[in-house]
Amino acid sequence: MRVLLTRPREDSEPLARTLVGLGHAVLIAPLMRIVPCKEVDLNLDGVQALLATSSNGVRALAAQQLGARSRRLPLFAVGDATARTARKAGFSDVRVAGGDVDALAALVRDSVEPERGRIVHIAGRDRAGDLKAALRADGFTVEVAVLYAAKAATALSQEARSALRAGELDAVLLYSPRTARIYVDLIRAETEDLLAAARSLYHVCLSQAVATELAPLGLDRGRLLVATAPRQEALLQRLAEAERAGNASR
Repeated sequence: MRVLLTRPREDSEPLARTLVGLGHAVLIAPLMRIVPCKEVDLNLDGVQALLATSSNGVRALAAQQLGARSRRLPLFAVGDATARTARKAGFSDVRVAGGDVDALAALVRDSVEPERGRIVHIAGRDRAGDLKAALRADGFTVEVAVLYAAKAATALSQEARSALRAGELDAVLLYSPRTARIYVDLIRAETEDLLAAARSLYHVCLSQAVATELAPLGLDRGRLLVATAPRQEALLQRLAEAERAGNASR
């Protein structure tokens, strides 16, 4: 398969290596750019745990250079990819949820007690779900530390537009509702021929919430595939199904 990757470059590059190892060709065209927030005053005194809902948050936290103590705090990661980034960054106590905010909140409730101290959610300016409210309802004191912003692309890259028009892509992977919204807006801003080309792709989505954002494109049902769980392994299984379907139709 010839696959378009839309995640920020920091996330797309390791994903590209995985896909190439599986025999796919890859084009990276990030729809968001990660920008660190300046002059963040992050105080971890009295904090019992950290929450991370993305690899970008982990990288932004590691860049704060808070010392070894911060890396010994329990870090609750939303899913496997975020957990891998945390371990690579030197966090020693990484606990992994099932891939979404609800699963992360449930893991926290089962693992720590409200009276043991504050919890800090490492986040970006734009985020899905309200993790703070979900945990406050159970008595936890949760602070949101905004360490980065994800800036939306203002246009598809020239390379991506050319590949679409030339029929050189088979599938696009979409990991978040916001990325899907940006993708839809940029595709619809282009000419009809590019919109038609995009509709011919398999759109492989990490969750139903991501897939719902693609409704304005009017995709055929067979061109929209949703992972059975919000994990990369499940997403790649769907991509493999798309590959088999594409081969069968040739």
